[in-house]
Amino acid sequence: MGERPALAPLPQQCLEGWHRFVASGDPTLLPPLLSEHIVFRSPFVQSPIPGRSAALLVLTTVVQIFENFRYHRSFVAGPHDAALEFAANIGRWQLKGVDLIKFNEAGEMVEFEVMIRPIKALQALGEEMGNRIGPQLAQLKQAAAVPR
Repeated sequence: MGERPALAPLPQQCLEGWHRFVASGDPTLLPPLLSEHIVFRSPFVQSPIPGRSAALLVLTTVVQIFENFRYHRSFVAGPHDAALEFAANIGRWQLKGVDLIKFNEAGEMVEFEVMIRPIKALQALGEEMGNRIGPQLAQLKQAAAVPR
């Protein structure tokens, strides 16, 4: 068996910052971790959600919705790629999921993709997210789609 891949130092620092954000829920910890051009891939929508503002809105909201959130395992695929397995509750629904994170050379998150199961828990999360941030997120997605 070969050596296990490790995250590069800057992505590792970013990931440590991510864990501090998740543990505290402090929204001021998140912006420095995200690239301005981050792409967020949600389990609810087919097209990626581009931009730091949208990712901040989604991620700061989801940490408020999840109950009993905990990471179980992490996997490193290379110096700039990590996967984090998690579990949480939304009301009576228990869920499992994976965060797939890609970092740039500066150690910022440039891609963040979430996968969640089972479908009932995903539906409960989607409903709660829509109630809290649906219109705001739609505006951010629309603004990002306008060519500059």
